[in-house]
Amino acid sequence: MPKKKTGARKKAENRREREKQLRAARGNIDLAKHPCNASMECDKCQRRQKNRAFCYFCNSVQKLPLCAQCGKAKCMMKSSDCVIKHAGVYSTGLAMVGAICDFCEAWVCHGRKCLSTHACTCPLTDAECVECERGVWDHGGRIFSCSFCHNFLCEDDQFEHQASCQVLEAETFKCVSCNRLGQHSCLRCKACFCDDHTRSKVFKQEKGKEPPCPKCGHETQETKDLSMSTRSLKFGRQTGGEEADGASGYDAYWKNLASGKYGDTGYQEEEDDDYEAEEDDEEEDEGGKDSDAETTDLFTNLNLGRTYASGYAHYEEPED
Repeated sequence: MPKKKTGARKKAENRREREKQLRAARGNIDLAKHPCNASMECDKCQRRQKNRAFCYFCNSVQKLPLCAQCGKAKCMMKSSDCVIKHAGVYSTGLAMVGAICDFCEAWVCHGRKCLSTHACTCPLTDAECVECERGVWDHGGRIFSCSFCHNFLCEDDQFEHQASCQVLEAETFKCVSCNRLGQHSCLRCKACFCDDHTRSKVFKQEKGKEPPCPKCGHETQETKDLSMSTRSLKFGRQTGGEEADGASGYDAYWKNLASGKYGDTGYQEEEDDDYEAEEDDEEEDEGGKDSDAETTDLFTNLNLGRTYASGYAHYEEPED
């Protein structure tokens, strides 16, 4: 019989479990909540942007910089961790900062721990938007991570990308290596794999986790747990393939197009209008040429006598 746990022992075990969870959570901070990716409003131009050492728009220095690692704006010198000693004085502003991170473009305080660890653990080290391929230094917004493929996204493309992220680059849910149904989906490669083809010699599966993608090594997810959809084409033979007999269906497509069932005939009408307008212009040009010819015929036999234009002058007149 094991000994019965006392109240103090239970409390100590619960405290150790909570501290363990806090340490694990401290290392896995959400990208949107990280201090180096916090929202900041410029003191001068009043524009909201990512936490930066200098304003992206007006290039001004902020009065109260925020540390990119610990997130503090005031150093209270409670420990001896500061590289610059300021005993009994609370330091704020530029007196608190010690460096600028090259990756996230934000201030780092003069604490020894922050200065020595932030550059190695900065979450925005290779943060480049997967849609527009802009880095932190190329735009003023914050950086986000896609909920499905876990790629970096800028503030402009995050909603549009996540709305179309769960679309496969195939027309069926079959495995890319065989003809069986793909039970695992990689949201980075946009492909499905069966159980046999998820096994890879390069990427090893960790215990208790989903198998990695054999192409890129990203963790796959079960297709049934996702709202996956396939690629659909709205042109060519697939448009009229529903009523067509056989594999091609080109005949039905052109018949439906001629009858006006698919697409809009406005383009054809516009072409007809343009053709008629060109014909009218040609007729007008021909009419203009005929009228010019008639006008020249009228004035050919006109005689105005001796004029200055003909080279005649009044002083050259012979005297009677």
